[in-house]
Amino acid sequence: MAGEYETICEKDRRRPTEAVLDRIRERYPCEAEIDRVYTRKMQRRLGPGYVGVTIDMLAKGAQTLIESELGYAVRLENVRWLSGGASKLQILFDLQWHGLRGAQGNEICETMVLRMEPAASVTESSRVREYEVLQAVSGTIPAPDPFWVDAEGTFLPYPAMIYSFAAGTAKPSYDAGKVSGLGQNYGPDLRARLAPHFVNLLASLHSINVPALPMMAHFERPEVGSNASIIRQVNALRRVWEEDRVEEEPVMEIVYRWLIANAPVLDKVSIVHGDYRSGNFLFDEDSGRITAWLDWEGATLGDRHQDLTYAAMPTFQHIAEDGITPLASGMMPIDAFYAAYEEASGLTVDPARIHYFNIYNRYLIVVLLLGASTRASLLSGTHQDVLVNYVSGLGYLALSDLRDYFVRGAQ
Repeated sequence: MAGEYETICEKDRRRPTEAVLDRIRERYPCEAEIDRVYTRKMQRRLGPGYVGVTIDMLAKGAQTLIESELGYAVRLENVRWLSGGASKLQILFDLQWHGLRGAQGNEICETMVLRMEPAASVTESSRVREYEVLQAVSGTIPAPDPFWVDAEGTFLPYPAMIYSFAAGTAKPSYDAGKVSGLGQNYGPDLRARLAPHFVNLLASLHSINVPALPMMAHFERPEVGSNASIIRQVNALRRVWEEDRVEEEPVMEIVYRWLIANAPVLDKVSIVHGDYRSGNFLFDEDSGRITAWLDWEGATLGDRHQDLTYAAMPTFQHIAEDGITPLASGMMPIDAFYAAYEEASGLTVDPARIHYFNIYNRYLIVVLLLGASTRASLLSGTHQDVLVNYVSGLGYLALSDLRDYFVRGAQ
């Protein structure tokens, strides 16, 4: 298939010209900051590609960034690599400093995390947006405290941010031998303690008064009664698919058109995490309390049903002890999850929007796996080459799930 379906060819994907970038930006308009990130991603393909970075390079860049912001000298000690973060490169370090105000006196020591983009990623995203949303949820949702952001990669090889280290584990000790979050088995006892916290935090997130937030400057504000915001999101995904895919999958064009034609109007503006699921939070195994929500890079302002359906995606489900019942993010049966959310939030769960975002999120997962991940693997553009090859293979299962769910919904 060519013509209307194909906006650019493989040669353009590998070596995009300004004319190519202008054409795809015009065809699939999205938020200004997202457009900037995707344009930068394509422009990087004209450069040398992935070059490995050393821990010393990252430590030096982080120190220079911090000192430029504080105006005084600091020390980074015990610098080490941090595992996890499938799409980002991370280090952990102990910062010896005098605090944000630079007060004289005894030094304080705080453990912090540097989170930086690789040359190519499973999810291309904005560090400044991630920084801003962490500021916005502070005091409401347990999450790392953001300190500094290098939005343009001025001090580090690629855009990065520095935030506080959060304690906890991402998976129970008795189910640690799998990729975090994929079919996570929390077991009946831990599940009973985690599930209410999982639901209540989502309800709290969606209830934050967005108009009162001054710090989310790089997010375009949706309007209640309009579907323009979700159309921008769909266009952003379609743009990634066009820029990154390595083969044609006509069902992706059919679903894209359906998502545009059926985009629901917004009834309430919420902060949407975008990746709210098992594996993306830390918890204390003894108490069963969630200690921190991570991976805010996909956050947006939009419809709460996006998070509700994402948490219940088949990829993140675990089957209950009866061998039949799927548990949303390994927590509780899907209908029970939605009912508990309604009770905790006071917000309705609309079946029509649930259906729409079930398709949207399946489309999103295919874009990330068969588009972005596969392209990153093809370009040898990331330190996570083994992982991106693995998840690329999962893309065909995700595509089959999208097709089957879409066909069932159309009947």
